Amino acid sequence: MSPELQLDRHGRLRHLLTLEGLGAPLLTEILDRADTIEKSLRGPDKKLTTLRGRTIVNLFFEPSTRTRTTFELAAKRLSADVLNLQMATSSTSKGETLFDTLKTLEAMQADMFVVRHEASGAAHFFAEHAAPGVAILNAGDGRHAHPTQGLLDLLTIRRYKGPDCFATLRVAIVGDILHSRVARSDIHGLRALGVRDIRAVAPPTLVPAGIEEMGVRVCHRIEEGLDGVDVVILLRLQKERMLGAYLPSLGEFHRDFGLTRKRLSAMRRDAIIMHPGPINRGVEIEGEVAYGPQSVILQQVSHGIAVRMAVMSMILEARPGERTAKTAARGAASRRGRRR
Repeated sequence: MSPELQLDRHGRLRHLLTLEGLGAPLLTEILDRADTIEKSLRGPDKKLTTLRGRTIVNLFFEPSTRTRTTFELAAKRLSADVLNLQMATSSTSKGETLFDTLKTLEAMQADMFVVRHEASGAAHFFAEHAAPGVAILNAGDGRHAHPTQGLLDLLTIRRYKGPDCFATLRVAIVGDILHSRVARSDIHGLRALGVRDIRAVAPPTLVPAGIEEMGVRVCHRIEEGLDGVDVVILLRLQKERMLGAYLPSLGEFHRDFGLTRKRLSAMRRDAIIMHPGPINRGVEIEGEVAYGPQSVILQQVSHGIAVRMAVMSMILEARPGERTAKTAARGAASRRGRRR
């Protein structure tokens, strides 16, 4: 995907569709902004006025609880007006095209659409056809990308391992890599920040072809994959996307690739355990390990709000002269309406 679609001529975010092609300076700027926002929200007042007067529409064509909720919280904590649309019950279920849906909602003067869709490339389609000044934020599209999940994972790693950790970091990504947009976003982000040792740990049926070209080492034995790692990112088995016989059984997957207390000894003692959720207990991870001392899974959820606030504010906060121009345009439209 062309990075020009995501960035304006000054290299600032116009849309966020993927971490692919974004450089370390921009990723670091986003993480720094998330850090600043999180510190500002530690007091009793959990709201900023950054996006007051802006309208953000959540378009979720796939069911979601935690992702949709954190996007909604992020927008509201920035003082934006938020509209949540469950697209399974909308006009799209009656045959309306994505293009028609976009144009209909643009007429409501929304500033940003947060899009989650089962088709890879859906967010890219919206960004290509959106009106000037309308931003698209990808909340997950098919197997392609989940950029804010990738960013919150990077923020979590940086919090626990330090801002200068990435050059020497060893990371294992374990599980259903084939169907995982999270894995792809994590790999792009980690590589951009300088991580050289990234391991894809999975059975052969769940490893996408050509992943080595992304700078990843494939391991088909979990013991090899976990050896001496600093970070373990577990992935949910996406049974809803598995149309063929990818696995003999969930029990066998847990036996061969599940993270158990016994397997913790292969990792570094200060290694952290991550998971994008929701967790399949007894499949990807033992219940006691999921909330054990090395787990930072709940912290990931908290960091997700700050990261999404950072991205929304960076895209939508007024550039010099932008707010004045928009206010004038809306005032003129209002005056025309009164004259009628």
